[in-house]
Amino acid sequence: MKIAWPLIISSGTFAVLNFCDRLFLSWYSEAAFRASLPAGILFFTLVCGFMALAAFTNTFVAQYWGAGDKEGCARATAQGIFFSLLSIPLIMLLTPFGLWLLRMSGHGAEVLALEQEYLGILMWCGGGMALSSALSSFFSGRGKTAVIMACNLIANGLNILLNYLFIFGKWGCPEMGIAGAGWATVIGSWTCPVIFALIYFSKSVNAEFGTIRNLRFDRWLFLRMIRFGLPSGIHWFLDVAAFTVFVLLIGRMGPVAHIASNIALSVNLIAFMPMIGMGMAVSVLVGQYLGRNQPEYAERMGWLAMKIGVGYTATIGLTFILFPAFYTRIFEGDAVAAVPMGDLLFMVRILLAMLAVWGTADAAAIILSGGLKGAGDTHFVMYFQSAAAWGFLVLGQGLIVFVLKQGVYLSWVWTLLYIIILGIGFALRFRSGRWKKIDLLDRRSSVVSAGQGIGTRHEA
Repeated sequence: MKIAWPLIISSGTFAVLNFCDRLFLSWYSEAAFRASLPAGILFFTLVCGFMALAAFTNTFVAQYWGAGDKEGCARATAQGIFFSLLSIPLIMLLTPFGLWLLRMSGHGAEVLALEQEYLGILMWCGGGMALSSALSSFFSGRGKTAVIMACNLIANGLNILLNYLFIFGKWGCPEMGIAGAGWATVIGSWTCPVIFALIYFSKSVNAEFGTIRNLRFDRWLFLRMIRFGLPSGIHWFLDVAAFTVFVLLIGRMGPVAHIASNIALSVNLIAFMPMIGMGMAVSVLVGQYLGRNQPEYAERMGWLAMKIGVGYTATIGLTFILFPAFYTRIFEGDAVAAVPMGDLLFMVRILLAMLAVWGTADAAAIILSGGLKGAGDTHFVMYFQSAAAWGFLVLGQGLIVFVLKQGVYLSWVWTLLYIIILGIGFALRFRSGRWKKIDLLDRRSSVVSAGQGIGTRHEA
């Protein structure tokens, strides 16, 4: 928990940020609120692969730190920085593709126009988010998670303040609606890596780790990071893309289903995002213990974190069941007023009950997959979750919407089954222990090569 709680708070600030973003927009207008979730999750779909690959720097830093190699921590971080900078133009090139996907969604003209405006602005955030993922890995991989918490509190706090000012036009700022929410996010997303960079290249950190001296391209390490990090990036992209299909299809089911789903998924961020922090903490600890050649402690940390995460989400899920009206009425404004309150409350009540079950399975999946990635078992994570996402979730959603012509409830039940499958699958993989045999830093080959007198680690 010493490592995990700052990451949980850090992830929680993202949950609060997204929650406030949608809350403010629900007060602003129905169309802006309905546009915020599809455009926001599509943006995340387009950039999450780059973020996940850059964030895999965390695993290398953790294992180098566990092995006592401080210079290795800086070299690994440098490769993450270079990848993040290379990703900026690639992310921007995806903007036309994202706008085309929104046009294909079949949403109404007013909502579609706002979705496209919002997405076009958010794409300027992508490079900052990838760079932040790489730089923060230097701190999270060493267990210095309080630094990450502080940086994210500053950046996300600024983002929330600017959201309010830009959306409603307060304190002399122009009233920009959903565009204001987008530009506030751009400013916040670039604030974070700037703060991380100032600390990373500071005099004291540079003296201990040689961060400036090691800011150079290391071909072996860069390719090693791509080899193990690319499956993590692909896994994140395919998983989030599959969920985006679910969200976009919900938008075709009418305003009540669309608004109810937006409310339920926004509320679910309270339970979901802190588990991202717990998953990161497990990834760090698994990496550090494997770096010290202590796999038994790595396994213990994974199961312990899962129990904590499931307990947390079960507690939050109980409030979903007991107080659905409270969560619904938080969003009272132009968006909620546009639909019958009785119908909306009834639907939100059912969706939140599903989320109470959803959250526990999601916690197990996020935390144990984090442990697997900390060990470098990224290929299994990619293959399993991609197969489940596209072979089960997307295929099933297509049949439900276009063939069976069913509505929001069956669509949600199918997604709930998908989350349960992920939780069970990752639990079985973690229990198998196969991840303990992965040699991420290629040290076994190095030992053999050194003993035979035939070469260096890079040659091995």
